Amino acid sequence: MRVGCHGYPDARTNMLPKKQQKKAGKVSKAQRTKRQQEEEERRLREEEEARIRAEREEQERVERERKQKEVERLELKDLERREAELKELHHLLEENHTAVTKWKTEAVETAKWERYMRCDGAPDPAVQKEMNTYMSLWRDDPEVNIMLVLQQCNLALQLVDELEDFLKDVTDPQEGQKYQKVLINLQELIHSKHHLATEEILKSASENVSTETGNMQTVIKDDNITLCLWANLNKIPRFKSVSFSEAGLSFELPKQLAVSDIAVRILHTRYDHLSSLARMTHLRTHTLSNRVYPAMQYTQRMHISQSAASLWSRSSSPEPEESQVSHVQTQMEALDVRDPIGPPEEHTVINPVAQVVDLMEYTPLGGVFYYDAFHLPPQIQYAHGWKFVQVLRTGMQVFSYQAEKSGLDGHEALPCPLIGVSVTLPDSVVFLEAPQVARWDAAGKQWRMDGITDISYDESEAKISFKMDSFQAFALMQKTYANLPFQSWELRPLGQDSALYTVNGAFINISITIQDNKCMLQSEQEGGLSHLIGKWMSGSDLQKAMVDAGVNIFVNEYAHKYVSSTAKDPLTEHAAYEQMALFSSACAFSWSKWNAKCGAEHLVMQVCEHHNPSPVPKDSWSLYLLGAQRSRKLAITETSEAFSPDHYPGSEFHSTFIHLLQDTMSPDGVARTRNSHHLFVDTVQSLLCATRPLMYS
Repeated sequence: MRVGCHGYPDARTNMLPKKQQKKAGKVSKAQRTKRQQEEEERRLREEEEARIRAEREEQERVERERKQKEVERLELKDLERREAELKELHHLLEENHTAVTKWKTEAVETAKWERYMRCDGAPDPAVQKEMNTYMSLWRDDPEVNIMLVLQQCNLALQLVDELEDFLKDVTDPQEGQKYQKVLINLQELIHSKHHLATEEILKSASENVSTETGNMQTVIKDDNITLCLWANLNKIPRFKSVSFSEAGLSFELPKQLAVSDIAVRILHTRYDHLSSLARMTHLRTHTLSNRVYPAMQYTQRMHISQSAASLWSRSSSPEPEESQVSHVQTQMEALDVRDPIGPPEEHTVINPVAQVVDLMEYTPLGGVFYYDAFHLPPQIQYAHGWKFVQVLRTGMQVFSYQAEKSGLDGHEALPCPLIGVSVTLPDSVVFLEAPQVARWDAAGKQWRMDGITDISYDESEAKISFKMDSFQAFALMQKTYANLPFQSWELRPLGQDSALYTVNGAFINISITIQDNKCMLQSEQEGGLSHLIGKWMSGSDLQKAMVDAGVNIFVNEYAHKYVSSTAKDPLTEHAAYEQMALFSSACAFSWSKWNAKCGAEHLVMQVCEHHNPSPVPKDSWSLYLLGAQRSRKLAITETSEAFSPDHYPGSEFHSTFIHLLQDTMSPDGVARTRNSHHLFVDTVQSLLCATRPLMYS
């Protein structure tokens, strides 16, 4: 019987014939039976699924327990040999460091002896008295012939370089300030000599007039400077510009200057003394005695103060590796190495609103362009066979020009046109991006980017043009870390004490061949690097040359402020570079995408034994996880779907990276590592510490 919405029999059902009512009742019973069957099947299915799930969970539990027991067994085995492995690592590093220190000490003594034996009259930059005497005598020297002055300046520039190198090793702040003062005085003296030689040329400008323009125009070059000089003798109002084609420089003058007794000089120095002055003026003067990690130096080692075993206090109950950090001695603790970086020191940025250049964020490239205007000095006059020259006691005077001059007698300011200049980019520099222009603020001793307008960059001709409101020194700037972070990197052996370090950067890829203690740059980008590619030099010299050329792959303690990086424990990272260097004659190391996924306390890289100069086969790599306490070979590959710290089946844990690698290395490979020359190991480690590929990739 059908029931209505109020619980009463449905009138429609009652109105059906009795046979149809009976049939309707039978259908309902069949449906109930079907539903019961479906419910029973669902119950059985759920029970089966629950049974399977329980079995799977039990299997997973058993597998977890098995893995945990295996991990505990490996950890215990690692603890038993930890002291021996750490002592062996310490011995290898200390042995190399002692040999390198001895070699460097002998090299310094040899250099001193060679300087003494030269007897060329050049002072020793490390002796302040000699430097002061040298500068005093040179300051009083009346020589103003440009070619002779440039020879004198070249010697002085060598002393500047030696003095800068000497300052890097000065640890006493007061002593450092004394040498900085000597350095600044010497740099200023060099510039003043250029000034005097310029004045001497301008005194005889009327004797070197161009028949085409009626003005004097000359270019003088040597290895360190290019002097472009123009004297306005004709004073043509329709004058527009002057081009020094052989120097890749040109300038434009407004009408007010085109009819004035002026001379214009563009002095391009391929060195940069202004930026060093800005750094010394505005950066905090702290001694970075413990900050040897970012630089290409070897970490000072300390002797083990107590037995490694005495520092262990691990209980017999199993603990996760992360929870044992405070109990188990790490590699770096065993070696008693101080934090190679320490907390970053802040650097001063003066009035960033006024567009003062942060010399940590930007690097001047290609030297400095001194753009000056001078009052034209009195010219030589001839009368009755005599030559008359008016001598000014004040010397050559700067011609003051501002785009906006204050009005006289309280009147409004009078606007004046801007002065223009065009520069062909130096061929010894690589600009990865369009260069930025900065002008020198002499009063504030800093570079600024304001006051420069109408900037136009022609990439095809490698030329940049712009205008300024006055004559000022300027420089071309590039972001210091434009080529970071790295897209990938690889260090692979080429033979005994020879390796190839390849870095694929954001803009340019470079390779550095390392042979013993020498390095050679290689790159597909030849423009701007032709003077470096294929030339052997020390690691420190190559680093300076690459930075000066605009191909910077090196970092310091400030780099993380300007470029994205992967947060890593610096001690663990440093320990990895030390051990990679020890084995770089026999093993190849490479970038891994999992390094960014394994956390700050661990490192991941690809490694394989490799004995020939050919590229490493793709299927030869294995993944390794490095931590402060122990290292392990991973079960995952570079193409796995997700990161997992599970160790490779059959492999073991080790307290040091090198002992883990030895487990799968051939006897010949291990022998190669033990025969590595200390200078080669030091050079590789210094290069890795200077670039920090495990953090900046």
